[in-house]
Amino acid sequence: MKIEQIYTGCLAQGAYYIESNGEVAIIDPLRETQQYVDKANKENAKIKYIFETHFHADFVSGHIDLAKKTGAKIIFGPGAKTSYDIHEAKDNEAFKVGNITIKVLHTPGHTLESSTYLLLDENGKEHAIFSGDTLFLGDVGRPDLAIKSDLTKEDLASMLYDSLRNKIMPLPDDVIVYPAHGAGSACGKNLSKETVGVLGEQKKTNYALRADMTREEFVKEVLTGIAPPPQYFAKNAMMNKSGYDAFETILKKGDTPLNPEEFENIANNEDALVLDVRSEKEFVKAHIPNSIFIGLNGSFAPWVGALITDLKQPILLVTPKGKEKETVTRLSRVGYDNTLGYLEGGLQAWEKAGKDIETIESIDAETFSGIFKSQNIKVLDVRKDGEYQSEHLEGDNVKHFALDYINDNMNAINKNETYYVHCAGGYRSVIAASILKARGFNNLVDLAGGFADLKKTDLPKTNYVCPSTLN
Repeated sequence: MKIEQIYTGCLAQGAYYIESNGEVAIIDPLRETQQYVDKANKENAKIKYIFETHFHADFVSGHIDLAKKTGAKIIFGPGAKTSYDIHEAKDNEAFKVGNITIKVLHTPGHTLESSTYLLLDENGKEHAIFSGDTLFLGDVGRPDLAIKSDLTKEDLASMLYDSLRNKIMPLPDDVIVYPAHGAGSACGKNLSKETVGVLGEQKKTNYALRADMTREEFVKEVLTGIAPPPQYFAKNAMMNKSGYDAFETILKKGDTPLNPEEFENIANNEDALVLDVRSEKEFVKAHIPNSIFIGLNGSFAPWVGALITDLKQPILLVTPKGKEKETVTRLSRVGYDNTLGYLEGGLQAWEKAGKDIETIESIDAETFSGIFKSQNIKVLDVRKDGEYQSEHLEGDNVKHFALDYINDNMNAINKNETYYVHCAGGYRSVIAASILKARGFNNLVDLAGGFADLKKTDLPKTNYVCPSTLN
């Protein structure tokens, strides 16, 4: 028996390759599926089943493409209804893969069809669970993502309480836990950086598995502190339920070199968004007018999903050399399938063709500190709510302007004002500045190094205090 976790850091997502005696099961595959086919061929094995733990919201799974390539059967848990052929498993239904058995444990709560897959080894021993978004290390799945359901998040949280206590917690402590996500995923709020654990440890340390926890306590604790889901979640879940175009078709269309004239014509005629995925330092020095920066070196796909609201948006790419296919692939993982090509030769070719470029002023923390002390400047802190509440610059001129909600809050700032923009380290502030600049906010200054460098200065800082705690 072989179990391999194939972890993708940008999505904080784990897919699984399970092999026994020449047969293979894949659990929660990525959009690009050739890697699984190649792995099975190398081992002279055949992919027999594709198990989906639920309709994923944070990425587009490769189950449909993989089934077409291999003839493998797609397995979903009870209640899953799709527009393509699947086997809708019954609770406790078992599937043989070589000498091992994979048993379906229906564990609704994260979503209605959510299921955990229990692996029984060659001797019938309970060896591991592939828990999807039902159980993470340190957390459980958020119960507010059901598609077109009349159930409330409280209803789903109550279901999750039962699923954990009736299906997961009775299993032996030495059962290995293979979750669908780790730290960085928006599918939970307290996920561990570890990506593999054991159930006994989770029973001791995971707040949601406390033995003495009442249903009411569970519902309250699971729902407390959950940020609204990114806008693309429901759209990705629907793609996973309804189907999508073949990945190879998407890649072929997007991996098209365009000279500056072709690039500019498509941008103008197709109303295409120019997405620059180079580093933030390169972008502030020079970029195509009205382009948006979301760098490959950060949490690229989740930020694309959070900030580009139309999955069908035509996209043109400015990439580092050799990163064209990777960029198209990573966009497709979150459902952005309408990439029309990339700028061949990059920004150097654009400038050589005599095309206009723009810049964003960027200063370091020491320079900013002097300006902050001597002038009444306006500051935009674009970090997440929790980061801002933990510690931020003190002053009435400091505004929390979370990047997550930038598209909804444009009317809260003035195009005639100058804003100094910072995040934690410099990546998100350039994303924010690029979006604002493309919307006509031209008086922007980026703070390179972000709050990490600001903390080293003597500028006044404060923690957020909840009003209810004040006397």
